Amino acid sequence: MSSSKIITGVLIGAAAGAVLGILFAPEKGVETRKKISKKGNDLKDTIKSKVNDLVDSIADQFENAKGQAEDLVEQGKEKSASVKAQVKHSLS
Repeated sequence: MSSSKIITGVLIGAAAGAVLGILFAPEKGVETRKKISKKGNDLKDTIKSKVNDLVDSIADQFENAKGQAEDLVEQGKEKSASVKAQVKHSLS
């Protein structure tokens, strides 16, 4: 199981537990709604942060892969030039 699925499951479970705990607490409706709203905003901020971290991680991996691909292309060009020179030399 991937870590993103585990994190998502934990966040959903925590949110559900928090909402159920608030709903069954012996407080006035206004206070309960305020608590639910605050927990929802906290969860939204947490999810937004995790998504931003994931996007940054993917962007970093993409840049690394792009750099490696560019290096491989350059190595291929150098090898091609070397082989071409060897062929020309052997034909002369």
